[in-house]
Amino acid sequence: MKYVRFVADRTEHTGTWEDHHVTASGKRWQLSEVRLLAPCSPGKIVCVGRNYADHVAEMGSTLPKEPLLFFKPPSAVLGPEGTIELPKQSARVEFEGELAVVVGRRCRNVPRESAGEVIWGYTLLNDVTARDLQRADGQWARAKGFDTFAPIGPCIASGLDAANLRLRTRRNGRLAQDSDTCNMVFDVPALIEYISAAFTLEEGDVIGTGTPSGVGPLEDGDSIEIDIEEIGVLRNSVVRARSTHQI
Repeated sequence: MKYVRFVADRTEHTGTWEDHHVTASGKRWQLSEVRLLAPCSPGKIVCVGRNYADHVAEMGSTLPKEPLLFFKPPSAVLGPEGTIELPKQSARVEFEGELAVVVGRRCRNVPRESAGEVIWGYTLLNDVTARDLQRADGQWARAKGFDTFAPIGPCIASGLDAANLRLRTRRNGRLAQDSDTCNMVFDVPALIEYISAAFTLEEGDVIGTGTPSGVGPLEDGDSIEIDIEEIGVLRNSVVRARSTHQI
């Protein structure tokens, strides 16, 4: 089953997606008639760094002995077809295509053998990163946390075996990343066990499971697509942000 949030008839709905249709409250729309939103509203986004050996190598880093965790704020969430804004503070913003886990219920201290009981389903995440700021700051909060730096979608797919799914990222139609979730250093059950031992996970929270090699820069006017089999395609455009005063 694929679950979606969307706007139709000027109203937000939560429903299901099948073929080229979405359904909610007994009503059906063509997919072309609605605007998809991020499929969940996470209270927190827990991400995992350096979880593919080939990405660790391309970054000149070392494999962690335990999962390397960081957060993205909920204010960074962006829906399918939304526009990633390149902030003026950074000269090097990069894409990172990832499989993401959506938590299905409140949980703590989940053993790996019970991880499936707390998973709602899977979606896609673009862990957009201001690479120059990541290196300059010495920690990752600002580099990973700008508004629009967490595109999520297009749906939450339940009932999947996430151990062996092909992941591809295309920038302007050209293949940049091509890997498989079987290449994770720490698999999904291991991540849920490790993360839930540290803090409570809530329904709708998102776990980004890391990115494979092939990450690269985003430029004004780009189109970026992340594709994971059995889930779908997360597509976003890119613009250079304009300074605006907001209160």
